[in-house]
Amino acid sequence: MALKKPYLLFSVLYVIIGLSSLIFPASSFSSSSSCSYLYDVVLDENNATVLPAWVAGEWVLLNSSIGVSAMHMQVLKNNKVLIYDRMDMGPSNLSLPNGTACVKKPKLPTDCTAHSLLYDVDSNSLRPLLFQTDTWCSSGSLDSNGTLIQTGGYHDGDRVIRTFTPCDNESCNWIELGVALTQRRWYASNQILPDGRVIVMGGRNSYTYEFIPKRFVNESYYMSFLWETRDRYADENNLYPFIYLLPDGNLYVFANKRSVLFNYTSNKVVKEFPVIPGDFKRNYPSTGSSVLLPLLLNGTELPEPEVMVCGGAPNGAFNKSNYHREFVSAANTCGRLRLTDPNPKWVMEVMPMPRVMSDMLLLPSGEVLIINGAMNGTAGWEDAVQSCFKPAILLPDGRILVGGSNPHMKYNFTATYPTDLSLEAFNPYYVNPKISNMRPSILSVELKKNDTVSYQEVFTVTFALKQYLNGREISVDTHNAVVYYALVRYESKDACFRGN
Repeated sequence: MALKKPYLLFSVLYVIIGLSSLIFPASSFSSSSSCSYLYDVVLDENNATVLPAWVAGEWVLLNSSIGVSAMHMQVLKNNKVLIYDRMDMGPSNLSLPNGTACVKKPKLPTDCTAHSLLYDVDSNSLRPLLFQTDTWCSSGSLDSNGTLIQTGGYHDGDRVIRTFTPCDNESCNWIELGVALTQRRWYASNQILPDGRVIVMGGRNSYTYEFIPKRFVNESYYMSFLWETRDRYADENNLYPFIYLLPDGNLYVFANKRSVLFNYTSNKVVKEFPVIPGDFKRNYPSTGSSVLLPLLLNGTELPEPEVMVCGGAPNGAFNKSNYHREFVSAANTCGRLRLTDPNPKWVMEVMPMPRVMSDMLLLPSGEVLIINGAMNGTAGWEDAVQSCFKPAILLPDGRILVGGSNPHMKYNFTATYPTDLSLEAFNPYYVNPKISNMRPSILSVELKKNDTVSYQEVFTVTFALKQYLNGREISVDTHNAVVYYALVRYESKDACFRGN
């Protein structure tokens, strides 16, 4: 589907269904008389557009219990998904395979259950995996070969570097590297870099960043921005900072309410952007969400990056929820910032509902999906009301995979909001058979090298599209990281065409 005008993101279509999802389209659905309509426009007695029922999408239960609460999920290049939880909350509901040694840790019972699994999208089946160290609120990023570089966590896992390389049989499993992180990383963020390294930034009481692989022993660099954005009295509000690699090679880093353009090679802040308006904090535990909006590639100039930050919680919300059991309303605003403007300013909008702990996904249609979370409170065990801490990821076929939720310290199936071990898929409107003619079919991929594409290298994708929605660009989703991924748009010479 083409994007008409990306800056019209807030000509809002929103859908509240099931777990409550919110879609911000980057284009309107209208088109000229010579182009295809997404659906027939029907108006009610007040001249308001009436959406067909199928436009809302549908929920499909894939598995009522996979045995593990999905704290983290990652799509792999072979259409399989890594799902994993923490290890310090006792046994899960998924046994390790026969012959697999149980995990023994000091002061804890022997654990013969799996806290990680590999989900096969094609067969809707799963395989238990073995963890040795705790991955609670760890971080990760895919490298250029599709291997997950997974870092940090809790207690015995806070300095561990783990890898998972995809395979098409049952031989692949988690590997813990002998080299450790320079500093403990709990609630850190990762981003792959142009040279293939991964930068690991921040974490609780860690105001530094480091690289994988290391260039020398104990490589680590202090970043004053991480210290400056930390709120006192346990609120913090700068953990899991939002990090994006920009077209100019610098990093955009957002923490709490502030953001900077950061040169990681010289360890210097190139530019500080305006503070996002309002009293809301945007990072853990006042957990908002963020995306780098679709990039327009025209082949001649660098794209103009624009970020979007939504949700969060007011100042002091975590202390109120965690210590006084007072669950204040979450943030109901979103901000957009075009980073290359000479005088960048946040453009603020109001969501239909407040949200904290939500996920934001860039869809192949060029839209932004906001899903899950809570309306009151903050992140933390039982620190939110009606919390829906369900990670959501975009699958290669365009569906949204949503894992189970556990708002409790341990698995609790009798609470008002019990632990949920299910796995669901949300099917957006664009996978509906009614508009199958508007979905492209890839015919061939031409590479200069055998099955590989190097950084800044040209490759060709040939596809067929029977009907084309009004607009001038085609969007392409590119997964490149665990938390953050990119969507790029390519200009089309024709505003509308039909036929193969």
